[in-house]
Formats: sequence, C-alpha cells, structure tokens
Amino acid sequence: MLDVLRTEYQRVLQQLTKLQPAEKQYLLVTGNYWAFTLTDGALRMLVVLYFHQLGYSPLSIAMLFLFYEFFGIVTNLFGGWLGARFGLNATMNLGLGLQIVALLMLTVSDSALTVAWVMSAQALSGIAKDLNKMSAKSSVKSLVGSGQENALFKWVAVLTGSKNALKGVGFFLGGVMLSIMGFRYSIIFMAICLFAVWCSSLKYLRKDLGKAKNKPKFTQIFSKSKSVNQLSLARLFLFCARDVWFVVALPVYLASEFDWDFWLVGSFMAIWVILYGLVQASAPRLISLQQSDQQYHQAFIWAAALSAIPLLMAVLLALGVSAYVVVIGGLLLFGGVFAINSALHSYLIVSYAEAEHVSMDVGFYYMANASGRLLGTLLSGALFQVSGLEVCLLMSTVLLSAAAWVSRKLP
Repeated sequence: MLDVLRTEYQRVLQQLTKLQPAEKQYLLVTGNYWAFTLTDGALRMLVVLYFHQLGYSPLSIAMLFLFYEFFGIVTNLFGGWLGARFGLNATMNLGLGLQIVALLMLTVSDSALTVAWVMSAQALSGIAKDLNKMSAKSSVKSLVGSGQENALFKWVAVLTGSKNALKGVGFFLGGVMLSIMGFRYSIIFMAICLFAVWCSSLKYLRKDLGKAKNKPKFTQIFSKSKSVNQLSLARLFLFCARDVWFVVALPVYLASEFDWDFWLVGSFMAIWVILYGLVQASAPRLISLQQSDQQYHQAFIWAAALSAIPLLMAVLLALGVSAYVVVIGGLLLFGGVFAINSALHSYLIVSYAEAEHVSMDVGFYYMANASGRLLGTLLSGALFQVSGLEVCLLMSTVLLSAAAWVSRKLP
C-alpha cells in the first residue's frame, strides 16, 4: 500500500513540474480560495445555528451579518483599486490574514460573545472574504491570454463552481463541528488550518500578480463602463433574490418547522451548495457561447426562467402541498438554474473588464454583489420573522424579474 501511495505521489509531482507558470499560479490561487471558502462556509453555519440555539430571533441573527455584508461592499469598492496598485498577491494574503484574526476574535468566552463583538468579527470576515474573492477572480484575467474566451469561461467557471461546492462542504463541517466540538474549539481548529495555508501563500504566490503598470487614481474606483454597470445591477438583484430566503429564513425554517438537528440542517444545505457548485463548474459544457450575442441573450433567458421557481414554490405552499416536497424539491431546482445564471455573470464580468485595471472592474461588480447579499440578508430575517417563508419566496420572484429585465438590456 505504501509503495502504491509513493508511486502516485511521485506521479502527481511529475505532472505538476510539467505545468506552465501561469497554470501553477492558477492552482495556488484556487487552493487559497478553496481553503478560505471552507472556513467562510463553516463560520456562517456555526454562527447561524449557534445563535439560534441561544434563542436569538431570525432578525437578530440577520443583524449579526450586517457588518459582514456592509464591509464587503466597501472592500470590493476599494479592494480593486488596492489590487491594481499593489498587486493581487497583497490583497489575497491580506484577506487570508484578516480571516484568521476574525476567527480568533470568536474564541472568547460565551459571556463575551456579545452582538457588538460578533458583528465586529463578522466585519473583519467580510473584508477578508471579498479581498480574497476579488483577488482570485481578477487573477484569472491576468493568467489567461488575450482573446481566449472559451478558456476564460472554463477557468472562471471551474474556480467559481469549485469554490461554491467547497462552501457547501463548509456548511456541512460547520454543522458537524458544532455538534461534536462545540463553537469555540471549532473556531480554533479552523484558524490553525488557515494559518498553514497563509504561510504557503506568502511564500509561493507571484509578487507582481495583477499589478497595473500605470497606477490608477483613487477617483477611478467607480466604473465608467456601461456594460460593467448594467451587469453589476443585474448581479445585485440576482443575489438579493437568492439570499432573501436562503441565508436566514431557510436554515431557521428547517430547524423550527422540520425539527431538524444542527448537523442535519448543515448537511442538507451543504449538499445543496455542493450540487450548485458542480453545476456551476459544468456550465461551459451545458451552454454554448459560440456566437458573441448568445452570452447576453442567455443571461436574460436563464434569469427569466429562474424567476418562475420561487413563485411556484410560494403558490404550492399556500395550497397546502407538502412542505418537504416543495422546499426540498424547489431548492434543488432553484440551485441548478441559479448556478447557470451565476456562472454566466462571473464569466461576463471578467470578459468585460479592462485588462490593465481588471481588479477595479471586478471589484466594482462584486461591490454590487455584496450589496445584494446585504439587502437579501436583512430582508430574509425581517420578512421571515413577520410573514414566513412564502413572502420571502414572493420577494425573490420580484427581484429575479428585475434581474431578468436588466439582463435583457446588456450591451
């Protein structure tokens, strides 16, 4: 057995030595993104379930993520400018370091875990997450040669899809670790693992990755591209529509209405996100972008199709159809169609972005993404607490219809 493992290890090393420098950097960036995503997904599930266990209301739990999403907006706006001036190496490693600090902040005693303290830790985590994501997505444009649109679509889809699949694994780990290790020891374990990844990134990530030759001015942080602005608005509506029922309402609904244990809630949401990520990574094989106008047309078609799913779920729940069938079946269908939408958007922004200042366009776009998540998170807690899951689904339909309308006008 040891000989087999040694042979396989040597084979993998030989394959790695044959890779081009750009491919090696892509793997390193992807590895950093994967490690960060695992801790981010696990942390979200740990916070939602642990504070639900402590008796917090859905709206109160949503408020814990207020700074997480708000500072994500700020980070994407300024992070792209920082990446262009100082390089994506700096912003990616800064994100990893801040996430370690955010995790360590949550290792205090239960009496010190006040709402203000948790919101502060989540603020740091939000900054870290969007620095890491912006750096990873922007670096792909720098590593793929100009004019290779199919390769760009594939690399972006694989990076994004694999990240979301691992976020699902993080949800699962969060639920399991909370059941087995408890809140504090789960956080400590994640901080140690991420520290090892951070050390590796500091040593091997290329120093000049994504650094602009002409330093952009601070006044250039807002995009002047019509295509980037319209796609960013569509992204805002798209992710607000997802999070308005997925972030707070759904896990609390599963725990309270279905009476599921923490590990079961985490496992189910993990399976959903993993399948969502696999579909997203497979998007280049599921849809064709051979003609230049197809990518924009399909962005509208897929958003319009997605808007019908939460509407159908709300109607079926109102008619008294089994909540198990509607919620579980509808969530799986929603995830598949949403994954195609997200993959198209992720490709389009990297394609639209200017090569010289790619991190600034990508940062502006993900600022809109974070704004959508912030609005969706707040609406999820408020609407679910006041009116229940059905109203959250109806609001999702309205927002998705808006995303489809904006996508129809993409240049």
